[in-house]
Amino acid sequence: MARVARLVTARIAIFDGAGRPFRLEERPLPAQLDPGAVLVQISATTICGSDLHTHAGRRAEPAPSVLGHEAVGRVVATGPGRDAWLHRRITWASTDSCGACAACREWDLPQKCASVFKYGHALVSESQGLTGTYATHLVLRRGTHLVEIPPEIPDVVAASANCSLATMVHAVEQRPTSCRVALVIGAGLLGLHGCALLRASGVPRVLVAESDLRRRARIADFGGVAVDPADLHPQSVDVVVDATGDPVAIGASLGLLRPGGMCTLVGSVHAQAPLPVTGEVLVRGCVTMRGVHNYAARHLDAAVAFLRGSSLPWPSIVGPPLPLDRIDEAFALAATRQWARVAVRTSS
Repeated sequence: MARVARLVTARIAIFDGAGRPFRLEERPLPAQLDPGAVLVQISATTICGSDLHTHAGRRAEPAPSVLGHEAVGRVVATGPGRDAWLHRRITWASTDSCGACAACREWDLPQKCASVFKYGHALVSESQGLTGTYATHLVLRRGTHLVEIPPEIPDVVAASANCSLATMVHAVEQRPTSCRVALVIGAGLLGLHGCALLRASGVPRVLVAESDLRRRARIADFGGVAVDPADLHPQSVDVVVDATGDPVAIGASLGLLRPGGMCTLVGSVHAQAPLPVTGEVLVRGCVTMRGVHNYAARHLDAAVAFLRGSSLPWPSIVGPPLPLDRIDEAFALAATRQWARVAVRTSS
């Protein structure tokens, strides 16, 4: 293993439960790494909406834990077998998978691996607490897919590639035959990623429904057209991609789908998201409804490649990074929805 010069401890922000302030602690860096593992010094992380749900108590996660999974950092040490990654600036899959079970080998769903490990979702006792990105360091396991980040992509833009963007790559890869009009529900980062990806893939008209005026103002910058779904004609949309989990909006959108249309759900990530859908609507409309949760390695590769070739103003929708010792302030800022993402600078 390559040793880490001058660094002996990591700093982690511990989540003790919904509504409670984060607690900062020092933890020792590992003296050695398992085969295939890498130690990353995190340079920046961003606050995903799922962590906001957890922090607010809308989503249950173990505590005490280190939350966070959207990040970019530099490899500072490696276990046997991954020496070639040393010193590279990378992002990584938000899940670690075995590569051998049915989900990994047969179903094309490594994120549903029988022994899946999710970064930002583990108790502090695991891997010395270096399991989430609200920290200065993170230990990545052997089955975690790594992707090098080109120097031209800023940290705060690259960080969310391994969650929001990669998930949306997965969400939009399946569309109905002859897809000319798409409707994206929500103009947070997830929705803007979906909008930009649909336009880049050749969908000529991408409509985006968003009630927040600040978020509506960003839509045109990413290739979309802001709309009120109530103004749309029935059966005028080929595909709906929901990035909000709003059951009312999802139910209303089904009436906008043309026969043979598709509704893809991405934002329904907590239990308070029932669907007001009857089987008749799906059957008579020949509608496909699908859920997308996380992604496979190829989706993360495609996400980083998309950012490399994108000239869209991604940095403009990320708030100025706050240091790790102001993480409570960062969460409060993220909850205001002023920014599509709020960044935390974890290491100098």
